[in-house]
Amino acid sequence: MPDSAPVRLLHKHPLAIRWFHWVNFPLLTVMIWSGLLIYWAHDIYRLGIGSWTWFTFFPDAFYAALDVPQRLAEGMALHFTFMWLFALNGAGYVAYLLLSGQWRTLLPQRRSWVEAWHVLLHDLHLRKGLPPQGKYNAAQRIAYTAIVFMGAGSLATGLAIYKPVQAAWLTGLLGGYEMARFWHFWLTIGFCAFFVIHVGQVAIAGYNQFRAMFTGWVIDPPAPATPPTRSDHKLPDR
Repeated sequence: MPDSAPVRLLHKHPLAIRWFHWVNFPLLTVMIWSGLLIYWAHDIYRLGIGSWTWFTFFPDAFYAALDVPQRLAEGMALHFTFMWLFALNGAGYVAYLLLSGQWRTLLPQRRSWVEAWHVLLHDLHLRKGLPPQGKYNAAQRIAYTAIVFMGAGSLATGLAIYKPVQAAWLTGLLGGYEMARFWHFWLTIGFCAFFVIHVGQVAIAGYNQFRAMFTGWVIDPPAPATPPTRSDHKLPDR
């Protein structure tokens, strides 16, 4: 009878990273929800050409299903409160990345764009092999770095909308109030798209990766004919 497969635990996510991740999730959810309550009062954006409209953000049936209409004051109260918590959590996350050196595992590298394309082909079952994997693969490096800049962009555009007179220099830098609102809206759509893709990728990766964001540890693929061990080594940063 063959020996049972050994189990090796590798440390993947520090406590601070897990903390910032799980605090950010409800904060971003509230920000998006309250933003929708605000957007209902002046929903001007659409996809189309000229007078022809292919898609409107958002149809009346969508608003009615979520009980959005006539909740502008509630949306503004939530949005202008939780934005400070969102900003503090984001600033803390960036500060931790810089001070701990974790930014080295996150920033894209010279070959990240090429390798990210290979990762995409692999996920679409159009390519068998994956590029060398570190703590994050190339596609994750690009996506997770982009989401940091998107968060900064949302804060900047949100401040320009919230205080267009007091922050007139920022509003002007962004092209005026209407352009700041335009970029703020599309950054929010980007967050929603990232959330859907991120959750889908976690589901595909399996419970092992999901558990790592709770406990910090990931079960390493077992090596045959070795006794069970616990390794305190971190995943390679690359």
